Amino acid sequence: MPEYLIVFNDEWVPEHTMEELERKRDTSMAVIEEMKSAGVYVYGNGALDASTALFNVEAKDGEPVFTDGPYVETKEHLGGFCVIEAPDEDAARHWAGRLTVALDWPQEVHRFPNIFPTEE
Repeated sequence: MPEYLIVFNDEWVPEHTMEELERKRDTSMAVIEEMKSAGVYVYGNGALDASTALFNVEAKDGEPVFTDGPYVETKEHLGGFCVIEAPDEDAARHWAGRLTVALDWPQEVHRFPNIFPTEE
């Protein structure tokens, strides 16, 4: 079954009080529970921003080189995501829409290409 990534960047999230964020957590978790009950939820997480970055790693001369700290050269940072298995794009739209309404901020959806097929 195709997998879809539902994701938002931290910069897309307007300022909220802690109480508002807790309410949004509760409403989004209710949608996640619906996803689990429907058998489409694979994995997700959130509350990510520049402060949660631990290190970068690059390949140099065939060896990994680690640099501590958040050194991403961008203003945008991953805020949160979930991966779902859905039979088609319409189903992915349904779940992305439910999550967007629960959180009240934009989401972006990607379909994972099947570049690492598994035998069933």
